[in-house]
Amino acid sequence: MLPAPDTKRPSCAICRRPLSTCICQWIRPISHVVEVVVLQHPLEVANAKGSARLLCLSLPHSRLVPGEEFDRQELQALLTAPLQPHAGTSSPKQAILLYPDTPDDPALRLPAPPALTSAMLPDPSQLRLIVLDGTWRKSRKMLCLNPLLQQLPRLSLRDTPPSHYLIRKAHRPDQLSTLEATCAALMQLEGSVEPFQPLLTAFDGFVAQQMGYRKK
Repeated sequence: MLPAPDTKRPSCAICRRPLSTCICQWIRPISHVVEVVVLQHPLEVANAKGSARLLCLSLPHSRLVPGEEFDRQELQALLTAPLQPHAGTSSPKQAILLYPDTPDDPALRLPAPPALTSAMLPDPSQLRLIVLDGTWRKSRKMLCLNPLLQQLPRLSLRDTPPSHYLIRKAHRPDQLSTLEATCAALMQLEGSVEPFQPLLTAFDGFVAQQMGYRKK
């Protein structure tokens, strides 16, 4: 389920962007088993350069939710309740936060998260990946404002390739777009690279499209 941006211009019914900047040509439906919930900072909702909407349109088992500080009950449901309203009763998923280890960041002043152990990972279909969509500063604030997120085991990416996200400035060489980081995390958790390559290739087209607007 995708939130609609606040715009009065004619918009695409699928990607919810203005028709002149529709991104539907880059949607690549991906077969995946790890569920994904993207918590999107409100300032990212209408950001044309953001990749979260394209990501969630390509991941059938995903949900995009705007917000910064979430009601505890609402956030608990996002972490454990079925993503689909008619999914029936099932065991809660193991929620994992996609976020780097931050022992060297005293500004956070947060308790250490529980360790992500191998016992949590044998069945990817029982996992739910929680992704924070925002700049480093925004995502850090979201983490600080939501204690439930602080209590989740964290997944740190390893051996990531250079980002192709040329339309936004990265503060560190290993920083990726939300789409790239989520694909890398799913590859890591599901142990498979090939299913996600079509979306990453399409992402290059999305980036080129956005760069074309800047040149006009």
